[in-house]
Amino acid sequence: MVMTDWLQLFGIFDTSGENLGWYLPTPDQSLVVSILSAGTFFGALLAYPMGDYIGRKWGIIASCAVFSLGVGLQLDTRWATFIVGRVIAGLGVGLVSCLIPMYQSECSPKHLRGAIVGLYQLAITIGALLAAIVLNATKSRPDHSSWRIPIAVQFVWAAILVIGMLVLPESPRFLLKKGREAAGKSALGRLLTRPVDSPEVTAEFDEIMAALEADRQLGSGSYADCFRNTDGKNGLRTWTGILLQGWQQLTGINFIFYYGTTFFKSAGIKNPFIITIICDVVNTATTIVGTQLIDRVGRRRLLLIGAAGMCICEFIVAIVGVTAGHIQPDHSVNLPAQRVLIAFVCIYIAFFATSWGPVVWVLTGELSPLNIRAKAMSLAVASNWLWNFGIGYATPYLVNPSTTGVLGVKTADLGVKVFFIWGSTCAGCFIFTYFFVPETKGLSLEQIDLLYRESSVLNSEKYRARILADNETFVQHVKGAAHENLEYTDEKAA
Repeated sequence: MVMTDWLQLFGIFDTSGENLGWYLPTPDQSLVVSILSAGTFFGALLAYPMGDYIGRKWGIIASCAVFSLGVGLQLDTRWATFIVGRVIAGLGVGLVSCLIPMYQSECSPKHLRGAIVGLYQLAITIGALLAAIVLNATKSRPDHSSWRIPIAVQFVWAAILVIGMLVLPESPRFLLKKGREAAGKSALGRLLTRPVDSPEVTAEFDEIMAALEADRQLGSGSYADCFRNTDGKNGLRTWTGILLQGWQQLTGINFIFYYGTTFFKSAGIKNPFIITIICDVVNTATTIVGTQLIDRVGRRRLLLIGAAGMCICEFIVAIVGVTAGHIQPDHSVNLPAQRVLIAFVCIYIAFFATSWGPVVWVLTGELSPLNIRAKAMSLAVASNWLWNFGIGYATPYLVNPSTTGVLGVKTADLGVKVFFIWGSTCAGCFIFTYFFVPETKGLSLEQIDLLYRESSVLNSEKYRARILADNETFVQHVKGAAHENLEYTDEKAA
């Protein structure tokens, strides 16, 4: 939104005397950023039928085709076509943002699931970094290629994802849910690198089928079942996923990555493109660290540490910004204050990237039982994109200065004071995590079902340790419960 050619094509020239030059009005700025998130919201909701009817694997491939269509439309020079392209690309992004963590969760071994699903967030950060580098390389080109090249590069990543998915198996849990037991065992064999009739494949097969049958006894797997307070605590699990994704957006992280260049420029920082690239490098590097910590430190603990760290950093940025860091009347800036602001923004990003960035996606794929997983995950991811849309649309009105003239817009003009809001929401993230997010480190998806059935959030760490110490499986639990019921029946009969 700061490229000269793009602004001359889609923006307007300031004639109000405020020396804005070519600029995009605040309503259009809100629209072009947030409309992608509107598409992703509906894409996430469509991930349930795509994932449960077409399948996890082929649903991802079909989603890439939708995304590519949207990317192609954004190469047009007409505003309406560009916006429609953003919506369609958003549909594709919304679909894959639900289906990929779902596929990863269902195919990963329990001791590596956190790291593997965390790679989804790492791929996002690498994409953001590469986008920033490409944008910096093309921003000074004098023609449409300055913005068309960064958009067209997205075709490459869609093609890589499609080619990779073609050689991978379908999710065995999806196949077993659909009653395709032979295909499910074959997929399990590939993922476990064991023969189909091996004890390891048989044990995993029995575990999945036992948990699936127990879930089916509690409900048909409808949307209503997602919110019922069953023995498996479906309602708590669904709402935890929905609210986790909402809180992730309320950390304010996308303010930096959507509006960082514009914000740093308005704060008087020279070469804001370079600062944005630095932020993306920090995000990528620390996400690598975060993916390694998920299965070592634990999900719950990382979220608590990350929320506390982000809260402190954002309040420091806000306080420095409104005191020593603002632009002086003579347009000079306090360089030490600017450096402090940049440093703590980077530290804040590091806390997010090692915690709320990857961990939320890991938990979203883990929390729901198989019978309602596609529906519950689609609702959770839709929550992410709904908040993403709302924050993306509202941010220019919160941060930008008011403009005058015929196209003038009245705004809150908060500037750096918006970090007081993000700091407060991070405090909310800490409180929510403490009371509603259990520790699931090292547990299989079926053992997580056991944890919700037999324990509480605050006692989850102790119960998790007991499950791991006893190596308790869902099959063993079902057999134990049946034996206890039989003994009770015999005693009653006697």
